[in-house]
Amino acid sequence: MAQGPYVMGIDFGTESVRVGIFDLAGRPVIFASEPYPLYHPHAGWAEQQPDEWWQSLVVATRRALAQSGVPTESIVGLSADCTSCTVVMMDDAFRPLRPAIIWMDVRAADQANRIAQIDHPARKVNGYGNVSAEWMPCKALWVKENEPETWAQARYVGEFIDWLTLRLTGEWVASINTASIRAYYDRNTDGWPAEFYARIGLDDLIERFPPRVLDMGTVAGTLRAGVAAELGLMPGIPVAEGGADAFVAMVGLDVVMPGKVAFITGSSHLLLGQSATEFHAKGIFGTYTDAIMPGQQTVEGGQVSTGSVIKWFRDNFCGNEMLEAERRGVDAYTILNEKAAAVPIGSDGLIVLDYWQGNRTPYVDPEARGIMRGFSLRHTTGHVFRAIMEGVSYGTEHILRNFRENGYAVQSVVVAGGATKSRLWMQIHADVSNVPIALTEVADAPALGSAILAAVGTGLFPDVATASAQMVRVRDQILPDPAAHAAYRFYADQYIATYPRVQDLMQATTRHVARR
Repeated sequence: MAQGPYVMGIDFGTESVRVGIFDLAGRPVIFASEPYPLYHPHAGWAEQQPDEWWQSLVVATRRALAQSGVPTESIVGLSADCTSCTVVMMDDAFRPLRPAIIWMDVRAADQANRIAQIDHPARKVNGYGNVSAEWMPCKALWVKENEPETWAQARYVGEFIDWLTLRLTGEWVASINTASIRAYYDRNTDGWPAEFYARIGLDDLIERFPPRVLDMGTVAGTLRAGVAAELGLMPGIPVAEGGADAFVAMVGLDVVMPGKVAFITGSSHLLLGQSATEFHAKGIFGTYTDAIMPGQQTVEGGQVSTGSVIKWFRDNFCGNEMLEAERRGVDAYTILNEKAAAVPIGSDGLIVLDYWQGNRTPYVDPEARGIMRGFSLRHTTGHVFRAIMEGVSYGTEHILRNFRENGYAVQSVVVAGGATKSRLWMQIHADVSNVPIALTEVADAPALGSAILAAVGTGLFPDVATASAQMVRVRDQILPDPAAHAAYRFYADQYIATYPRVQDLMQATTRHVARR
């Protein structure tokens, strides 16, 4: 094993932490992952325990080091990405007071609706439309109103990445990435919008945030000796400021300048691009100032439940396929993809709305829920699986249409994440949206993005753009089929037409269930 130098990228996803060790060409030496539990105490809620994050990080880091053969002293820096908005509340000794309320939790729907009624310039990043219940202020306000004892003890409130940076370095600092994309921070207008927070009932929140807000890739601090011993790393190595997993993945896909869009897949889907100019529109999140690169704007669209719906279907309804997979010695998804590939475009009229945990964009509706319509006795497991993949793809196309209608044209897409394991699903996405999809050599773009930030933080590269250009390479491209695109138009239109017709019914049912 060469002596390096090497950098470590840590990717905290919804269900597990993934630790990667990379050389300075962006080539991974090793990946190691370790799961942690996800708790759903009530419908629409989602929580995790910070101590369980940490235990999984220790296991994954030590496994990566043991299996890589990389000398510990050759790892010269690290950075991390985490889910966002995942809110951690701590007492005056930085001890978590309650489970973290993670990004997919939509319990704060009422708070989001009330915040959306506030007429304030800060809401430009909501397109002056609905506010997502996922966002930091909504969740903080829910805790303040529903758990007043917790709020009274909460001396510190931060994002997952803030908590992790504190644990690694002892420094209580925030990332401009998570602050701008989920908490209305805007460097061009004096940072935190104090007047806005006061008007929504959170005049006492800013004082609980970290006092310093750092650009991604800057040094947040150095690895504490005790932590280094736990992880098996050298003490004192620089820890570069990270950010939200999908946004750090932009760095790992070399989508750091205007012209390309990052397509981040996993439990959810995100579409993220850079713009030289600021713009705002209903149903579009952003643009966010300096969220990725100083002096640029970042635009966002996303779907809450995508890969998580695929997993839900496999785990709950595919016992026969799992037995077949065991007999054949393959993954159950292999069987399901084979069955879906035999189903025609449009799944014989079965249309799925992927709103299992609400709609992020363009409706920003936490009370929306999933729908499957068009069933007949002809439909099989393969039909349903393909219909879910197609439904998610229609949701992505809906976002891209909204981008186009507001002057942000998408010419090409660079993809990363779990969905890339299914060539069929990637082809469906390309066909539905009629855009080429590029795949990079390293599909684990968040981990690579974190490693790139680590390389910048150590001074091995002068800036993020230079490091991304050196450490990211495209390996393949999936081109759309014009005939398939034409065939999909009808079904995509049907998907888009469904929500407005059943919105009131969905919301009424969601509210009824919440009152039980």
